[in-house]
Amino acid sequence: MLEFTWKIFLQTGDIDTYLLFKELEKERQETPVSIEDERTEVDFPIS
Repeated sequence: MLEFTWKIFLQTGDIDTYLLFKELEKERQETPVSIEDERTEVDFPIS
């Protein structure tokens, strides 16, 4: 999700997208998640 958000920001230059990226980045630093866990969550969202 982090990489996707960054790519969107690079394409659009939208400040809200950048702020979302920074928020996601901060959350990731607080609670490290492996790439495999992130993929699993996308395939099977936790409700």
